[in-house]
Amino acid sequence: MSHGFEREGQAGLAARSSRGFLSPLARLMAVLNRAILAVSMLAVLAAAAILTLSVVLRYFLKVPTDWQDEAAVFLLVGVTFMCGAHVQALRGHVGIEAVAGLLSPGLNRVRQVLCDVASAGFCAFFAWKSWTLFLLAWVDGQTTSSSWAPSLCIPYSLMAAGMTLLAVQIALQALSARVSR
Repeated sequence: MSHGFEREGQAGLAARSSRGFLSPLARLMAVLNRAILAVSMLAVLAAAAILTLSVVLRYFLKVPTDWQDEAAVFLLVGVTFMCGAHVQALRGHVGIEAVAGLLSPGLNRVRQVLCDVASAGFCAFFAWKSWTLFLLAWVDGQTTSSSWAPSLCIPYSLMAAGMTLLAVQIALQALSARVSR
């Protein structure tokens, strides 16, 4: 959804903030988001391959597997959280177009900045709580309850890193909107 604005993406954000102190951070986020997107595409393919292999092994060869569901879930959790900043950079998250269409361009910019500030705060809180979950899993050596028992540090770290990047991306966009006025 465009929220009443064109999709500027990472390049537009970097260009808009190129005159200020935000330029290096905008460029870094653009590079990180592209790299994460490439790795995430491979992770989705890996999850699909793992689940397909699991079906073939169980259905045709009668070979039980106990690791494939968790591996696929861990990959998909990583993709979901790690790509959040890229989607935000495109302003691709769900929004309410009806409100954007009713407001004047000036009020719409104010609404967008207020929404960005509130969203950044929520995502920062979520990231902080995710980092505490990661730390607990790391210190306590928490694992899943399956026989494979991978560490819960894996999904918690992906969740925490993804939410941190999302909070930074939203804050960068909110600050960029304020700087560009």
